[in-house]
Amino acid sequence: MILKNDKTNGQLTISIKQYRIAAVKAFCRLPIVYCLLPIVLLTSGCYSFKDIGQIPKEVKTFRVTYIENKARYINPQLSPQLSDRLRQKIMGQTRLAGVQTEDAHYDIGGQVTGYTFSTTGISQQQATTQRLTVTIHINFRNNLDPSKNFEADVSRNFDYSAGLTITQAEQQLNETIIKQMVDEIFNRIFSNW
Repeated sequence: MILKNDKTNGQLTISIKQYRIAAVKAFCRLPIVYCLLPIVLLTSGCYSFKDIGQIPKEVKTFRVTYIENKARYINPQLSPQLSDRLRQKIMGQTRLAGVQTEDAHYDIGGQVTGYTFSTTGISQQQATTQRLTVTIHINFRNNLDPSKNFEADVSRNFDYSAGLTITQAEQQLNETIIKQMVDEIFNRIFSNW
């Protein structure tokens, strides 16, 4: 870095170009640890969002039965996609093997019991935001330990613009609905939440 003495007012000056070069050099001198620390912390397991509870060693198989749609309004794509994605998630994130027989160690089923639309946002006496609420009743049966059997409801809200028709909203939200509802069911069964 070169400092120049300004003879008119007696101050030292540095050009902007020289200042930028000096700043880049100073940044490059920072220890690499400081730059990589956030990445290391996030990938090393200090922070993890996968909270699969302890699955007993004797549990080896699971079955996901078809999640039937018993809601008043039926989205024909919802049930097959939920059933399939839940199967995929369990196979991908646990050591359990999927089977189609009734003697599976974990037997998981359910029904879509709610699929309702409501208005949530109003501006100048007109709806601006609509909400789709999806509710699924889960039936979990542990064939090795019946004391662990349970039934539970999981529900999620999905907001969308009131300018969309129901069909358009379903098309726009379909992937989000499937992913979030599968996550809710999975967490309810396998996590300690």
